[in-house]
Amino acid sequence: MTLLKVQPITSFDSVPSFNWTGIDVSKDTLAIYHSATQTACECSNDSTGISQLLEQLSAQPNVAVVCEATGGYEAMMAIALHQQGIRISVVNPRPVRNLAKVLSQIAKTDAIDARLIAKYGEVVQPPATVFASSAERELKTWVTRRLQLVEMASSEKNRRKQVKGPAKDAINEHLDWLADRIKQLDEKIAQLSEATVEQRSRKAILQSAKGVGPVSSASLLMLLPELGQLNGRQITALVGLAPYNRDSGRYQGKRTIWGGRAAVRRLLYLVAMNAIRYCLPIRAYYQHLRAAGKVKKVALVACMRKLLICLNAMVRNNQAWDDNRVTALFQTS
Repeated sequence: MTLLKVQPITSFDSVPSFNWTGIDVSKDTLAIYHSATQTACECSNDSTGISQLLEQLSAQPNVAVVCEATGGYEAMMAIALHQQGIRISVVNPRPVRNLAKVLSQIAKTDAIDARLIAKYGEVVQPPATVFASSAERELKTWVTRRLQLVEMASSEKNRRKQVKGPAKDAINEHLDWLADRIKQLDEKIAQLSEATVEQRSRKAILQSAKGVGPVSSASLLMLLPELGQLNGRQITALVGLAPYNRDSGRYQGKRTIWGGRAAVRRLLYLVAMNAIRYCLPIRAYYQHLRAAGKVKKVALVACMRKLLICLNAMVRNNQAWDDNRVTALFQTS
């Protein structure tokens, strides 16, 4: 019998013990469950309700708050708690729902969900969410808007192939407008991303990698504020570029990526395409994978993952791109 060393699913080493408070957020209300006192209550999702929530949390020692991402309804509450120095984790709703299935929690109300979210905090110990400054939030808004316009332009280009006559002329006019607007946003993003010395420094580090330009570097820093604060395994899992095993018994399934931040993956796709053309270590790695029989998509995703690991290490160590160091990293993994 061969003993295999298995990587633990979750490590709780050196993780402090918190009194978790779960909050189920909706447009109008905050359903709250305090695990320390095992009490539940409800506040309005406005400045008055958030003040009441802060008063409750201030009475609890070593408190940590966890809530689900709800498309923005949680933003005002989460920022207010963060500004008061309260640890808060904004998490993906999917694993919370999966925990409900594991616990056979079929009933669903706001109060039940708040208790379930608190239990998720106790079990998973999610890391604290990294919050941007007001200037960074404004920059992120324009980065997100630019991505939306790029997607619109891509959709219009696909539609243009199917039509003729006046409709095609109308699409061309819209594409011209989108191109002008995207160019304006590029200039705005470049200007806003130079606001602080730290931003300029981090952008310069990212742009030292061939294939990463002014807009893509600013977009990466805004869409992925955790860049440089996590290890390689964590950052790739966060973005959704970590390959997961699907093996059982004699069956060995294909390794696949899952979940993560789709907007960051779309951005890294474009960056990796440029890097394969202009960056020697990544081009060599891509060609090696293709020669080994990997299909183009799999090889490209692997390059995206390695590129993300390199960019993360560069920001963490405050080091510019170095072809020799990157080549050594690719050869050892």
